[in-house]
Order: sequence, then structure tokens, then C-alpha cells
Amino acid sequence: MRTAFRPLAAFLFPLALFAQTPPPAAPVDAGFVPIFDGKTLAGWDGDQKYWRVEDGCLVGEITPATIIKRNTFIIWRGGAPKDFELKVEYRISAQGNSGVNYRSIQLADAPWSMAGYQADIDGPDRNKPPLRHTGQNYEERGRTFLARRGEMVHLDDTAKPTVIATLGGIEATKAFIHDDGWNEYHLIIRGNNLTHILNGHVVAIVIDDDAKNRRFDGLIGVQVHVGPPMKVEFRNFRLKTL
Repeated sequence: MRTAFRPLAAFLFPLALFAQTPPPAAPVDAGFVPIFDGKTLAGWDGDQKYWRVEDGCLVGEITPATIIKRNTFIIWRGGAPKDFELKVEYRISAQGNSGVNYRSIQLADAPWSMAGYQADIDGPDRNKPPLRHTGQNYEERGRTFLARRGEMVHLDDTAKPTVIATLGGIEATKAFIHDDGWNEYHLIIRGNNLTHILNGHVVAIVIDDDAKNRRFDGLIGVQVHVGPPMKVEFRNFRLKTL
């Protein structure tokens, strides 16, 4: 019995197709784990006069009856990460002022007070454009303004920020902020390089070579700020350690 002859190409063609097929892409959130369950304050520590869970969100609110004289935080007690990525979505009222603190410490001179790096957040009526602080790197109870939105900054032992590149500038990057809805922060914190990404756009980078004042690990928390009544909501907290 004769075996039908099959050209070599007939064997190689399927292999060629296989070789040209790219491997499946990793999930966007590969390696991230949730640190807020959307139902309770489990794992979080703050004054429940100001913090609650509502509709799957971690909500911080100041009312006319609960005006504060010092910024207060709710603190994640799951660890003090060093190198990590953090993703979280937020929505804030027009007069609101808040932020996501990281590599921070808890202070002893006031309840639920923090000092450290902060990915700043404010509402559209808090400051007149282009002075809005959303996106910038601000050090709470420390060196204050480290990098404005739209800047790449280097800090040395003088603790004075030096702008070494532009990421579009504060005026242009305000277009990345969604005033009337949800925004997503993506923080990439590795060594002395602190990168803030807002709605998919890199908006602030700090290279911190200030050996006296920088920190390489610490707590994560979110803030309600002194000022008028306000409301801020957070959801989908995801953390990946590096």
C-alpha cells in the first residue's frame, strides 16, 4: 500500500502558525491583591465619626457637625510595604481635599494623624485652575510640596526640589482629571523613585536622594482634610508588592 506523499510544507505550515501566535497577555491586575473588602472596615483603622462603608466604597465625610481642626486618616493595618504598586479609584466632592498616603508613619500627638508621602487629591472648587493639587506628590507634615503635577523632580540633601523634566506641566495635565466622576490612581513606588499615574497618565515623579528625610517603607492611609464639609469615596484598593 502506497502512502500518499505530503509535501514538507504541509507539516511546517501549522508549526509556522503556532510560532507566530503571541503568548496570552497577562491580566492587567496580575499580582495585585485587594486590601479593602468593599463591605466592612476590616483591616482599616480610623475614627468612624468620619469613615464608613457605603455602596462598596470606603467613604470619608466631614459634615457641618463634625468639622475637624487637624487632618485625620484611616490607616490600613495590613503592613508597611516598601516597594509596591497601588491602584485605587476615588471620587471627591467639589470642595473636598484628600490624599493617599504611603511610606508614612502614624504620629503620636493626635489620633489617626500621619506624616509621609501623599498622592494628593482635591475637588474642582478647592483651588482655581491651574493651582489644583490633584496628582502631585505632597509630604504630609514634612517637606510639603515635592513635585507638582506635571513635574519630574530630584531631591538632594538640601531637601529642595529641583525640576529635571516636564511631564506636560500643571496646566496641560489638569485635562486628565475627571471632575464629575471616578478617577484612578496607580502608584509605582520602588527604591527612591516615586511615580504617580492618574487615569493612565504619568503626572508626577520624585527621585528622592534626600537621605535625611526620605523613607523606604511605611503605612498606607487615606485622608479627610481640614476645611469645609466634604466627601471622598474610595473603591477597588489593590496592592502588589515588588
